[in-house]
Amino acid sequence: MKETGDNRKMVKTRFAPSPTGRMHVGNLRTALYAYLIAKHEGGNFMLRIEDTDQERFMEGALEIIYHTLDETGLKHDEGPDKDGGVGPYVQSERNTQGIYLKYAKQLIAQGDAYYCFCDKERLESLSANVGGKEIHMYDKHCLHLPKEEIEKNLAAGKPYVIRINMPTEGTTTFHDEIYGNITVENAELDDMILIKSDGFPTYNFANVVDDHLMGITHVVRGNEYLSSAPKYNRLYEAFGWEVPVYVHCPLITNEEHQKLSKRSGHSSYEDLIDQGFLTEAIVNFVALLGWSPVDDREIFTLAELVEAFDYHRISKSPAVFDMTKLKWMNGEYIKQMDDEAFFEKAFPYLKRVLHKEYDFRKIASMVKTRIETFPDIPELIDFFEQVPEYDVSMYTHKKMKTNQETSLEVLKEILPILEEQEDYSNDALFGLLSAYVKEKGCKNGYVMWPIRTAVSGKQMTPAGATEILEIIGKDETIARIKAAIEKLGH
Repeated sequence: MKETGDNRKMVKTRFAPSPTGRMHVGNLRTALYAYLIAKHEGGNFMLRIEDTDQERFMEGALEIIYHTLDETGLKHDEGPDKDGGVGPYVQSERNTQGIYLKYAKQLIAQGDAYYCFCDKERLESLSANVGGKEIHMYDKHCLHLPKEEIEKNLAAGKPYVIRINMPTEGTTTFHDEIYGNITVENAELDDMILIKSDGFPTYNFANVVDDHLMGITHVVRGNEYLSSAPKYNRLYEAFGWEVPVYVHCPLITNEEHQKLSKRSGHSSYEDLIDQGFLTEAIVNFVALLGWSPVDDREIFTLAELVEAFDYHRISKSPAVFDMTKLKWMNGEYIKQMDDEAFFEKAFPYLKRVLHKEYDFRKIASMVKTRIETFPDIPELIDFFEQVPEYDVSMYTHKKMKTNQETSLEVLKEILPILEEQEDYSNDALFGLLSAYVKEKGCKNGYVMWPIRTAVSGKQMTPAGATEILEIIGKDETIARIKAAIEKLGH
């Protein structure tokens, strides 16, 4: 492995997803933190595919992993498609080469692991009382099998697994950078399986072997793996390998403080993209799910996150997925978007509700600073197509000093003026209505509020009265003003 100038190992992290479907927000955070730790220290970020659980493999999931990493900017320095000299980078391919079985047999030879031939029925009958709790635990039945019996079983092709031989007395202490030292009673440690009956390694065993062989210095994962951590230490000790730095991240919960599940509808990166969130906003938001910068800053580019990220500032407490905050953050990113890029993203949502000949670019510019996600657009602009049903009480506005009677009067007076007007550009219309306001000796809102209400049927619109008139044009303006007069007149 490369060394830095001060003889420290170059930091190397890995993201090791299983190809089982969409990328969960928790997995994305793991990838992001692993990337940030490596890049903050000028190190390497590696991608490894963990497909040892063949039953959970999902077609197309590999493409999702590559696409998500590429789209979020988490470029790996080495992986299945970028050989860094320690491949293969796919665990099923590594298994074909006999890597895991070789190391499992090394442990057997040392007395640190053993063949287990117990059938399913026997295993299901086992349990042990540990600390007053009844738990499912292997009883080391096969640990003491005579060598001749083991060889006979193997020769006969009897199904087996390979188990680690855990100590039953004393304690094991594990250190995590976030949670500190964690000590467990060895009596609680099951003789976990290293090689399954199908010949594949378990997740726990393959991780330890691969992390060592691939030179991983920092391992980042969710805190649900904390309870397995002492078992990893036992494996490192048995092999005489250096233990990597472990960084366990806090649980991500929903607003009700329950584990973020698929049922929430926003548990994966793809869910959030489908809901109109920007990739940059998602990455920024996910970075803050369990990590806080030195100051109270909240908006970061990926490059700025690399600069600021200190994994010691990761929290132990569960991180709440606050949808309100994500929407706010997304809105901030939308405001900063280039106008052309925004228009391209917004166009499908404009087309969803607008079927007449409108200036789509003008409408897009109206909504840009008023939305938090792109699906907000249709509801904001649907009135351009058709005025919705609305209550005439909307014409009453204390601040504007308007009511139904004053509004009816204004609309009746303004109708012939608008009928005579040929230039329906925003500037010309604003000048026209401003002259009317001056002549009437009232405030702008006294006139603009009833006009905007008449042509939109909404209390909130993405633009002022004259901007709306410019978009819908003269004929539609006159028709809507007349309909409003009739509505108010009854």
